[in-house]
Amino acid sequence: MRRGPSLRFWLTLGGAALALAAQAIPEPSRDRSWLGPVRTLAAPSGPSSGQPELRSTARGTVLSWVERAGATAHLKFASYGPRGWSVAQTVASGDDWFVNWADVPSVLRLDDGSWAAHWLQRSGGDKYAYDVRLSHSSDDGRTWAPAFTPHHDGTKTEHGFASLLQMPGAGLGIVWLDGRQTKAATAHADGHAAGGGAMTLRFGAYDRAWRQVADTPIDLRVCDCCPTTAAITSEGPIVAFRDRSADEVRDIHVSRLENGRWSEPTAVHADGWKIAACPVNGPMLGARGREVVVAWFTAVDDVGHVYVAFSRDAGRTFAEPVRVDEAASLGRVDVEMLDDGTAVVTWIELSDPGASLMVRRIGPKDGRWPSVRVATLEGSRTSGYPRMTRQGAELLFAWTDAGAHVVRTAAATLAAGH
Repeated sequence: MRRGPSLRFWLTLGGAALALAAQAIPEPSRDRSWLGPVRTLAAPSGPSSGQPELRSTARGTVLSWVERAGATAHLKFASYGPRGWSVAQTVASGDDWFVNWADVPSVLRLDDGSWAAHWLQRSGGDKYAYDVRLSHSSDDGRTWAPAFTPHHDGTKTEHGFASLLQMPGAGLGIVWLDGRQTKAATAHADGHAAGGGAMTLRFGAYDRAWRQVADTPIDLRVCDCCPTTAAITSEGPIVAFRDRSADEVRDIHVSRLENGRWSEPTAVHADGWKIAACPVNGPMLGARGREVVVAWFTAVDDVGHVYVAFSRDAGRTFAEPVRVDEAASLGRVDVEMLDDGTAVVTWIELSDPGASLMVRRIGPKDGRWPSVRVATLEGSRTSGYPRMTRQGAELLFAWTDAGAHVVRTAAATLAAGH
């Protein structure tokens, strides 16, 4: 595992953010009526919970999270309906799990009614030696199949930051960061992997009978610990991730699955962010037909900002990015495409003191709508990665309340026509 930027880096970034507060981008002449009031939802999570994930498919919305009870970790989930969240169910539990603020498990309901889940299990004595574990359920999550791994290299090193996706037609897809070429799960303080090898991005797929039908690399040199993301366009899957060039430029790239092969990764935008450590800040994707939106964080000149870029050709090309944040940001983004081709984006905005979870609507031609504060957060890693999804006319939010050590949820209604 490659360490992220130092505390000094983030303190510098935060100081620069506050200094630049007066330089915030002016808002267009719009009101906040695009989104109704944010209302608290009674979360199904219990004490000592964190690592929330929200996933919506044609079958509905699922919230998953990790609860700790002593040394044991439990992956739990609940579904969202007219009466709120269902009673929590448990996928799996373990005393040897790898539980991390940024490398988050997930639960996904597939189009055929089956369920898939992933979590992380230690594979060796090193702190960052762990495997992706997968399981599935055919009875609405009451029972789960024995766990298995999508990778078969046998190395005791990092395998994580996985994203699950519904494959077109049927079956499950998964992308993950794979450290088999690093040869060791240790790191120098400057963020370079011991052993000299690079972190890779790989793809696996399973058919309806849960036979693995794909295990292939997508990119052979990527950032070591930035979350990945995947979406489905009308032309097939697309993934986004933080690339890592030979001279340590770590900009966001995408790759598309075409005719059974992943395309050569291309940059969404040439930010030119050069940093000799992993920022632990991945992109997020949204898609609707051939329209794609990607949101990401960058900190060129040590000032953190969030951007979105739109594509009208299933991710082959992207328009110039639009800045999202107010003054400066810690990133940790999420994004959803709306029916009218605009998008909604969440991010952590730096403030004085602390930080806030914010949401804003962005259009490829219409620019920025006013932002809305969802929640107040601690401006640290303990706040984790807030999450957002859309179900019908509602936006759902989930985040970790670091002070109370519990997952919180909220909802807000989109204005008619969105």
